[in-house]
Amino acid sequence: MQYLVSVITDQPGLATPEEQAAITAFNTRLKADGNWVFAAGLAGPDLSTVIDNRGADAVVTDGPFLESKEFLIGFWVMEAPDLDAVLELAAAGSKACNRKLEVRPIL
Repeated sequence: MQYLVSVITDQPGLATPEEQAAITAFNTRLKADGNWVFAAGLAGPDLSTVIDNRGADAVVTDGPFLESKEFLIGFWVMEAPDLDAVLELAAAGSKACNRKLEVRPIL
């Protein structure tokens, strides 16, 4: 089963060199163990654009969809046999990137 593992932060800026080294090592482990599907870092919410085309015209606005102290800064898509396995991986990922993670099954 595949899971979206979202990286959540409340700090602007990228990972420190130490965090990036730990993330790289974690990614290498995911690949070696067959849990890697895809991962990416994201720009901060100040560079986001929201598009709402549910009405007569599309409305395009700068900035985040939601004003919040915390925001999504990256993600992994992981392959794991069950929730317990991915939660163990996510705990290691949280340690590596020094940020909170949210885990959701991909339907």
